[in-house]
Amino acid sequence: MNKKAQAFTISDLGTIAIALVVAAIILGMGATILEKIQGTQTTDGTAYNSSGFGLTGLSTMAEFIPTIAIVAVAAIVIGIILVFFGRPR
Repeated sequence: MNKKAQAFTISDLGTIAIALVVAAIILGMGATILEKIQGTQTTDGTAYNSSGFGLTGLSTMAEFIPTIAIVAVAAIVIGIILVFFGRPR
């Protein structure tokens, strides 16, 4: 059996950090755009309601960014520990 394990390194943290920053920027810009669109609509229209739902969805997604970051860093740290201690001596 030839199994190749994915070896995690500290350099993987940079890639994950960039991905999280890009996700946060996209969520922030999307919320800003939807807020501007909602500001131009009347409060009893369908467009106002749909942009409100969009803002709610973006807000919910943005709440998970810290959790995603913690899980990603924990996965890398656990991977590094497993690779380091899992080596045959």
